Amino acid sequence: MAEPTTNHYKAMTCVLRYIKGTHGQGLYYPTTSSIHIKGFSDSDWATCPDTRKSVSGFCMFLGDSLISWKSKKQTTVSRSSSESEYCALAIASCEIQWLTYLLTDFQTHFKQSVLLYCDNNSARYIAANSVFHERTKHIEIDCHVTRERLQNKLFVLLPISTHDQVADILTKALEPIPFGYLLGKLGVINIYSPA
Repeated sequence: MAEPTTNHYKAMTCVLRYIKGTHGQGLYYPTTSSIHIKGFSDSDWATCPDTRKSVSGFCMFLGDSLISWKSKKQTTVSRSSSESEYCALAIASCEIQWLTYLLTDFQTHFKQSVLLYCDNNSARYIAANSVFHERTKHIEIDCHVTRERLQNKLFVLLPISTHDQVADILTKALEPIPFGYLLGKLGVINIYSPA
C-alpha cells in the first residue's frame, strides 16, 4: 500500500471482480458428519520475490466440515522445499494438538486417529525417520515438534497427490479449474447456483 503500482491495481481489480461474482458462496456444514479430524498441510517454497520466504497453509476438517484454516508467510527463509514443507507440518501439528485439546474439553471422544496429509515425500520421511535429522540440522529446532507429536501418535502422517492437496488453495495461485475443484473439496458452495 505504500508504493502501489499498476500490477497491484490489476490484482485488486481481479479480487474485487471475483468477490462480486461469488457473493452467495459460503461454507456448508452438513448435519450428518463424523467426529473425525483430518488435516492437509502444504507449503509453497520461496514464493515471495522480495524476501524469498515460503508460504505455509493448512486446512483442518471435522468430518466433512472445514473448521480451521491458515495461510501465512514463514518467519525464516527455507533452504529447501523439504524444509519449507516441514515447517508447514509443524504449524499443522500444533493446530491438531489444539483441536484435540478443545474437543477433549467438550468431552468428545475420537474413534479414529487424526489424519494429516502432506504431498512432500521428503518432509514425511524426515518426520518419520530420525536418521534423516543428521542431514537436516539447518531446520529450526521448533520444527521438530512435528516428529515428537508423530511419535506420540497424536496423528498419522499420510501421502496425498498434489492434485488432491486441499491446502494448495491457501499457498499457490491456481488456474480457475483447479481452484474451483479445490473450493468444492473445502465445502464451499454457492447458494445462488443451481444444485
